[in-house]
Amino acid sequence: MIWEILWGFEPALITGFVIAGLILNITPGADFLYIMSSGLSGGSRIGVAAALGVNLGVVVHILAAAAGLSALLFAHPAAYDLIRICGAAYLAWMAVQVWRRSSTVARARSCPDVRQAARRGFFINVSNPKTALFIFAFIPQFTDPTIGPIWVQILILGAIFLLNGAVFTLCLGVGSGYFAAALGRRVGVLNKISAILLGGLAARLIID
Repeated sequence: MIWEILWGFEPALITGFVIAGLILNITPGADFLYIMSSGLSGGSRIGVAAALGVNLGVVVHILAAAAGLSALLFAHPAAYDLIRICGAAYLAWMAVQVWRRSSTVARARSCPDVRQAARRGFFINVSNPKTALFIFAFIPQFTDPTIGPIWVQILILGAIFLLNGAVFTLCLGVGSGYFAAALGRRVGVLNKISAILLGGLAARLIID
């Protein structure tokens, strides 16, 4: 059934979906800034781990969209605000921790390991209700009831969106790490930049 539905999509529709997804992935947001700050402060391995965690969070949102669970956020604004505030508080806490890393020694001692970076990326993505609402509002626009069950189409389109996003975010994590390595001993400056990015993201979640 999956292959039948996949081949049932109009080529122009899939092309438009891929292009739209790419544009949305390269637009700076919570995931973009977190992965970049992780790569800058911890190197390529940490940046890649952060990207993997973020994409695992996207999987959760896609499954929720297929099940229709994201619609609950529309019906309960208080739940949306609670999740948003918790996510912003966590980002603010991370910004403070990163800001305190002022030297190479501090970086070696306090920089998150691969598992921590992935776990934080997952939490940041899952705790951002905007991601759930975006996926729930974006992907269904490209579905067609005449070619099969909507939930299956959402899973297929979600997999395509996830693949595109994974390629971009992994490249972002690696690139940020190489940029940090190129600056050598300027670890203190990179940590300050990362902290500012995370703090700005926390403020953005609260303001929006």
